[in-house]
Amino acid sequence: MESVLRAAAVYAFLLVVFRIAGKHTLAQITTFDFVLILVIGESTQQALLGNDTSMINSWIVIATLVAMEQALTLIKGRLPGLDDALESLPIVIVERGRPLERRMRKEQVTLSDILASARTNHGIGRLDQIEYAVLERGGGISIISRESGEKRRP
Repeated sequence: MESVLRAAAVYAFLLVVFRIAGKHTLAQITTFDFVLILVIGESTQQALLGNDTSMINSWIVIATLVAMEQALTLIKGRLPGLDDALESLPIVIVERGRPLERRMRKEQVTLSDILASARTNHGIGRLDQIEYAVLERGGGISIISRESGEKRRP
């Protein structure tokens, strides 16, 4: 039973930490981010398993974490407000070519992040070519170009 309680506590803690860290934190993982995830994983293992590193205890911990994720998914499906609180909503960060700097600061998104997404996904090189940039729930940046935002005449 202690393993189940440890797993539940660690799951809740990590959920809060990554919610506070922001969605853009996990969208584009750098080498440093990868190392940090490995360290967090090792620390989490110690917190989850304590001194009992038996195979059965590890299976119990894994099953508890998966069950908690499945339960949370079901609960979020029934309570949309909870889903919005845990996952957040998409946020417009560029509007008609103008960066919305307060939103960008809050979400820890830089102008270079936006332009990189615009270049990579749409071949757009300048901010004035962007009608909207949206920071999505998963941390990615969607770009709507000016020309696709305008009505085209035949």
